[in-house]
Amino acid sequence: MRLFAALFPDDGALRELERAVRPLRREDAEGVRWTPVAGWHLTLAFYGEVPDELVPELRQRLGAVAAAGSTLTLRLAGGGRFGDRALWAGVDGDTEPLTALATAARDTGTTLGLLPDERPGYVPHLTVALARRGARTALAPYAERLDAFAGRPWAAGELVLVRSETGPDGSRYSTEASWPLGGGAGG
Repeated sequence: MRLFAALFPDDGALRELERAVRPLRREDAEGVRWTPVAGWHLTLAFYGEVPDELVPELRQRLGAVAAAGSTLTLRLAGGGRFGDRALWAGVDGDTEPLTALATAARDTGTTLGLLPDERPGYVPHLTVALARRGARTALAPYAERLDAFAGRPWAAGELVLVRSETGPDGSRYSTEASWPLGGGAGG
């Protein structure tokens, strides 16, 4: 199954960002596929296809990662892009502990052989749009329009292992497991 570790912003934070993104969706953006608000999340580590026999160990290790963490105060703010492939909202607040959490989640994947040892540094973000295959859409103007966005702080208190199923209409997400940051049963 295709899995990733993530944090999900609260509903208020999502509504604020959705209001900021709404005018961008109305613009002539044929080459842009806007991601559904219901699936907006902060990816900590993308594991890809995980063999069924490794899922229990991945769950156990991520539970330990969550137990060692703590609730984070985060805020969706600003905008950016990865070239002309992805448009995202930035994250500020407790970004050092967020990066440490992402590193621990990624290290879990490396230990299990799901991720390579060498990988790019973590950039805290929430993807709001992707360029359609073969499209020549410049995302820089959209990122500039998101630059002034500053949402309210929200508490991220749960690490979620998410199952991703891809289809013709994009990806569908479901919770495989979740754990409170800083301890507790979860799973």
